[in-house]
Amino acid sequence: MSQMSSPRRDASSATPRYRPLVFGVTRVDVDERGDGSCVVRAEQPLRPYPPRLTDRLIDIARRFPDRVFVARRRRLDDGRTGDWHEIRYGEALADARSIAQALIDRGLDAERPVAILSENGLEHALLGLGCLLAGIPWCPISPAYSLMSRDYGKLRHAIATLTPGLVFAADAQRYRAAIEATVPADVELVVPDRDVAAFTGRRVTSFEALVDTTPGAAVDAAIAATGPDTIAKFLFTSGSTREPKAVVNTHRMWCANQQQMLQSMPVLGEVPPVLVDWLPWNHTFGGNHNFGLALYNGGTLYIDDGRPTPALIGETLRNLREIAPTVYFNVPLGFEAIAHAMKDDARLRRTLLSRVRMFFYAGAGLAQPVWDALHRVQEQEIGERIVMGTGLGMTESGPFALFITSPDVRAGDLGVPAPGVELKLAPSGDKLEARYRGPNVTPGYWRAPQETREAFDEEGFFRTGDAVRWIDPRNRHKGLRFDGRVAEDFKLASGTFVSVGPLRARIVALGAPYVQDAVITGLNRNEVGALVFPTPLVRELAGLAPDAPLEAVLAAAPVVERFRNLLEALAAEATGSATRIARMLLLAEPPSIDSGEITDKGSINQRAVLRRRDALVQALHDDTAPGILKLSTGH
Repeated sequence: MSQMSSPRRDASSATPRYRPLVFGVTRVDVDERGDGSCVVRAEQPLRPYPPRLTDRLIDIARRFPDRVFVARRRRLDDGRTGDWHEIRYGEALADARSIAQALIDRGLDAERPVAILSENGLEHALLGLGCLLAGIPWCPISPAYSLMSRDYGKLRHAIATLTPGLVFAADAQRYRAAIEATVPADVELVVPDRDVAAFTGRRVTSFEALVDTTPGAAVDAAIAATGPDTIAKFLFTSGSTREPKAVVNTHRMWCANQQQMLQSMPVLGEVPPVLVDWLPWNHTFGGNHNFGLALYNGGTLYIDDGRPTPALIGETLRNLREIAPTVYFNVPLGFEAIAHAMKDDARLRRTLLSRVRMFFYAGAGLAQPVWDALHRVQEQEIGERIVMGTGLGMTESGPFALFITSPDVRAGDLGVPAPGVELKLAPSGDKLEARYRGPNVTPGYWRAPQETREAFDEEGFFRTGDAVRWIDPRNRHKGLRFDGRVAEDFKLASGTFVSVGPLRARIVALGAPYVQDAVITGLNRNEVGALVFPTPLVRELAGLAPDAPLEAVLAAAPVVERFRNLLEALAAEATGSATRIARMLLLAEPPSIDSGEITDKGSINQRAVLRRRDALVQALHDDTAPGILKLSTGH
């Protein structure tokens, strides 16, 4: 694939120039209803899609057997990473057929599926493909449940919900304690050959033995028996407010959603996409959206072992200096780190921007200053901007549901429904809740009939809990903006409603690059407050030793001054008591995944934080917490 080139933007032009990108859906039909709700649909119909995702694997492997499907850097003995280990489509299909035969031989099914306790990896990818061919569901379970949890509560719940017949771990040493604490002794374990001896008294099989199985007619029969309603996988919700729920993902869901993505983002079909991606496969963004995108469109997925953290961002930057993606996906923290690094890294700028046609973020709000910084670097390097794509979706919608309609997009814009998605806007107080119906929507939660019934309204629309509003009510083709969560809003003691979503977005935007996220407080109080999770950059701001305790960093004069100024800046934009942050507390303790304060995609759950830190919230408003920042009396 050749590098794209475009004329540089005229510096005197007021209109920014974007690298060309076609938007598949730009117009919608709106069906107004007498009850105040409406149903929004794309004018473009959903085109046909295959009944099984494996149809795409088989077709591409036969036509392009030597094309690289997935690659990951080799692990060296000293812990570093080396060159790329590539698996081509022909090899992937052959190995997946062997694995499928091994799984069929074990009599596995939806009642006894495959559970994967591992990060993204080549074995993980091949095992998932083998499950797809065999018609046996698999479930990638969040590694954090095994590696970060103290009590293994969520992992134990996941295993009990699934009752797996086989559990795979790519690194027995790291996952051994979690397995021994949660996986029943009669469940077969599959690990790399080097780790088989790590377990005694259990049935343990090497992954290599699965790949060495000779496939037979049973594999072809299993493929033929698999249809649109066959369960492809289970994906657990984040469990922010309750125990995680296992979302049923069928072949119809996955295939329809990939076709919806292709029609909304035609760039995916122009050339085989190339992805450099770290997003975890246990989450729908990485595991359905991006893994599926590469497979459905015959692309290549380079597994990035980096993360948007100070310790691991270097690996991501290394990969982006070497591999030029055609589309690039990340969460806001990742784009923030990349924007910062590109300022002084010419090779990173040159490679990353050489042929990328679109950036795309999800998982949390991207602060406008980060967005603007990316555009400045792009214009300086290539004379034009890269479209920052975004939208709205969730595990239960496949995840793709809404996408933007033009390059003219700002932080918080969501766009319009993808082809085939019916979007119902249902009044909820003074907000509009987004609800979905379509072939990409889950049939429900596994072994949870009550939760499934509660999730859908009387017309079969899935209740998302996300609030939206029109960008321009006079021109609805421009689409929708995010308006927070329906259940997050609350009243002050005065009876005034506080709209949480916009307030959080303002704190993150004005507090960039020092604010990771914020939780809004003040239920039944006289004033609005905020608990703020700072980014690691506050250490640079504090000017203390690199190993200084975070409590000392947050108490340092430059940090206190910066956040006092943030309070004043927020107050200057406020229009009344419901939009004025009167007090603020910086949190040294990061959000806890065990307590549901943070999801796997890195977004904060307002209700979980407020519940767990209730004493701190009360102390914030009673003036008894140390380190409270308050507005000056002039406000």
